[in-house]
Amino acid sequence: MIYPVYVHPGDERHAHGVIVPDFPGCFSAADKWEDIPAQVQETVELYCESEDMDLPEPTPLEKLMADEQYQDGTWLLVDIDVSRLDTRPARINVSLPRSLVAQMDRYAQAHGMTRSGLIRAAVRNVLSHD
Repeated sequence: MIYPVYVHPGDERHAHGVIVPDFPGCFSAADKWEDIPAQVQETVELYCESEDMDLPEPTPLEKLMADEQYQDGTWLLVDIDVSRLDTRPARINVSLPRSLVAQMDRYAQAHGMTRSGLIRAAVRNVLSHD
């Protein structure tokens, strides 16, 4: 889905600042213009991670261009792969030894997590090292 992205152009010493207005508080930076689409995709994925939310529809560019807070930069239209943003939880059935489940629960409680949050973090950790 094509989303408008606002860019504060950088220079040799500063990265380009990037704001994705349809995801409030979602911002990033990129050193090169050609890196902006990938940075936006990664930033929006992180923004939506573990959130039970409906994905917003893109705001018409004409409406954003009239907003006074977006007057000193430039606009890009970025194709965000929303298939990677499915924020709805999926219920799965997993069988684990009871002793491991007890260890998981103790760890999760000690670290202010839920069992699902711990499993999600552990799986992401393993996948990021692949």
